[in-house]
Amino acid sequence: MKYYLAIDIGASSGRHIVCSKTGNNYVTDEVYRFSNGMDEIDGHLVWNTVRLFDEIKQGIKTAFEKYQSIESLSIDTWGVDYVLLKGNDEAFPCYAYRDKRTNAVIDTVHNIVPFDTLYKKTGISFQTFNTIYQLYDDYLKGRLNGVTDFLMLPEYFIYKLTGKKLKEFTQATTTGLINARKKVFDKEIINALNLPDKLFEKELSLPNTLAGELLSDISKEVGGQTKVVLCATHDTASAVESIDMQDNAPYISSGTWSLLGVKVQQALTDNNSQKSGYSNEGGINYIRYQKNIMGLWIVQCLKKELQIANFEQMVETAKTSSYIEIFDVNDFRFYAPQNMTNEIMGYFQEHKKAPPKNNADLFNSVYHSLAYSYKTAIDDLENNVKQKFDTLYIVGGGAKNTYLNDLTKHYTKKQILALPIEASALGNAKVQMNRV
Repeated sequence: MKYYLAIDIGASSGRHIVCSKTGNNYVTDEVYRFSNGMDEIDGHLVWNTVRLFDEIKQGIKTAFEKYQSIESLSIDTWGVDYVLLKGNDEAFPCYAYRDKRTNAVIDTVHNIVPFDTLYKKTGISFQTFNTIYQLYDDYLKGRLNGVTDFLMLPEYFIYKLTGKKLKEFTQATTTGLINARKKVFDKEIINALNLPDKLFEKELSLPNTLAGELLSDISKEVGGQTKVVLCATHDTASAVESIDMQDNAPYISSGTWSLLGVKVQQALTDNNSQKSGYSNEGGINYIRYQKNIMGLWIVQCLKKELQIANFEQMVETAKTSSYIEIFDVNDFRFYAPQNMTNEIMGYFQEHKKAPPKNNADLFNSVYHSLAYSYKTAIDDLENNVKQKFDTLYIVGGGAKNTYLNDLTKHYTKKQILALPIEASALGNAKVQMNRV
């Protein structure tokens, strides 16, 4: 029996899952889990990458304590965020995508390279957190002076484990700097923004690339040795790899973000795709034509600030309400609010709608609004790809929410195939297993 370690790190938690295969069945064993979240330092939201790397090593050690031999491991995380390096030294902080530092530079970037041009070249929808805006802010503030590398987070952690600096294709497509047709960094955009050429000289590595073995000191610390490979290091790319589709169909990778999309063979960079907010991100021999929807971030914020015991309690509370007013979950005000409850109430007041009267109304409105946002996104998708679909796959932690799944079925009129699996971790492992 061969065992593969998938390290899947999300914005709110990370997990180490050992995967094996018996016949056509995949067996998963979560051996380690840890919490994650942004820290606020000097008025900015940042990631504590030192702590995250310590958690990564502790999880690997735990895996070796249970499984003497591990064939390989890989790491996936969310996209767009990165660590700057000067040689082998980090240039901290590592800013988090919800930090608002890019707001001041977006117009400047678009004055240099109009967004219409960016979209036609890269196929990446506008998000304030896209790497292109983060790097331009770094450039204006002098943070790129002396920098030799920028590594997306999974690339950085793999470098810390192996000493190898690689750039992986699916992560690179989240930067807003990859030419969607040529599938390389777009030098015209990079030069127009005066970003250092040397940061983009490395060739992109595809999933299944071997990074190397654990460094000797890391091997001693974790109590074992194994290969480290590149999976599809963008977590949604890995999540899509986990879905055993009979026919190509739309999917939702449901977590802090809801990523709704479908596999296509060529990037779609037409006006309808741009206006409806669809991105073209890398997959394995296909493009993930998908849209970012605010997702369970809203639910997570409400749970924390209202001190709700668990998500199941929120669902049961929501079911007692008949209040089904819809609000736009993708409104920027919900992106990183000081208080999510107040922002939702403010939305209803400003739109002259009767606001929720209690927590049950509030939660029910959130779930209905999320499901309705899926309906509008699928309507746009079907119009843009000129194809109708009968089925919608839902994977990830959000797939466990049967109430939201039922509402999604109600609004979309699709057959829902909910797979409440650790989708990113399973897809991560599948790529490792397929390595020849």
